[in-house]
Amino acid sequence: MWRPATAGSTIPAKFLWLLLIVVAAAVSTPEDAHAGGRNETATETAGVDPLSASWEDILAAARGSEVRMYMWGGSETVNGWIDGYVTTELAEEYGLELVRVPMDAAVFVNKLLTEKQARTERGTIDILWINGENFRNAREADLLTGPITDLLPNFTAYVDADSAAYDAGFPTDGYEAPWGRAQFNFDVDTARVPDPPRSFAELAEWVRENPGRFTYPQPPDFTGSAFVRQAFYALTGGYEQYQDRFDAELFERNAPVLWEYLNDIAPYLWQAGESYPRDLATLDSLFERGAVDFTMSFTQTSAATRIANGRYPESVRSLVFRDGSLYNTHFLAVPFNAPNVAGALVVINFLLSPEAQFAKNRLKNWGDFTVLALDRLSPEQQQQFTDLDLGAATVPLEELDATGVPEIPSEYWEALEDGWNAEVRLRR
Repeated sequence: MWRPATAGSTIPAKFLWLLLIVVAAAVSTPEDAHAGGRNETATETAGVDPLSASWEDILAAARGSEVRMYMWGGSETVNGWIDGYVTTELAEEYGLELVRVPMDAAVFVNKLLTEKQARTERGTIDILWINGENFRNAREADLLTGPITDLLPNFTAYVDADSAAYDAGFPTDGYEAPWGRAQFNFDVDTARVPDPPRSFAELAEWVRENPGRFTYPQPPDFTGSAFVRQAFYALTGGYEQYQDRFDAELFERNAPVLWEYLNDIAPYLWQAGESYPRDLATLDSLFERGAVDFTMSFTQTSAATRIANGRYPESVRSLVFRDGSLYNTHFLAVPFNAPNVAGALVVINFLLSPEAQFAKNRLKNWGDFTVLALDRLSPEQQQQFTDLDLGAATVPLEELDATGVPEIPSEYWEALEDGWNAEVRLRR
């Protein structure tokens, strides 16, 4: 999900980036064709500059317009919450029509880069769900509008700015607004696996004893890449050594330990490691039909939500490994050529409201943890969050806190994904 290269490519990433620019420039997408026939947005018609206008003027300019949100589309639960609760509330309260467009982040970053090269002043994307190396790539290529966070009343009122100052080690500088917090966990059916492994060493032993019952999504799928990053931390001496900056010499010295581990377990994976699920949705499907005994997620309440929705049996539980559980924040940003900046800001501000954040945190909706500083909420709102039932399957908050480790700087993400492709996938 994270870089502009296909999972099977052996071409260096920097050349693939240029190749994709050329290809994308020559190909129009259905989204482009649809957007090209849209009426002018209220922002354009009113002649408002949202980056300098008052919030009242932004609200007025946005009313009656369409906002197109490009985002990962791999979760039915997330998609349902956006298409249901969020779309309905925005229409009723602000007169906005929200259109969700599923697209992986690396793809829309390439699309924006192509538009930047072509000097396309009016694009087709209003909001991006983005973070990590995709945000860094977008910022370094000047693909985003901003800063935007200080324009959002709900950000300034309810979010601790320091908690959103960095995204995988890269400064955000107000160009993206946080909207959820995630932590990596595994889901396992304890009826089939009553004593699951709780570390990467135990996982290797379990995989060998239970061939074909474990696998992970193929990087650059976000969750598959997270599994590899977490293993990198655990197997090479912890995260602290990687936090300051990308150190190529350190990476080259430590990465072989990771490749050896992943290659050693590969013959015992699902399909003997000859192929990997292409994304998390595929792994979830394998898990649901009993083809494998584990799935994984960056949503702490994923198992509890699916139990509540009848997709998983009551015996499924989430767990985190004792040698670390990655946590991160996911963000929203506005492209440099967004056709409806005012509408985008209204949507992002709504998603940072206590009401939307609480709705998102509820199991039946998503179960995604809030980015709001609870001590800035009213006593009644604080109590709402405190009283949330996160389900019996969810790892206790104390254990999540005790095992949580910060994300690795985003330069390592590309190196790990490229390395996995060359050292693990292509060696099978």
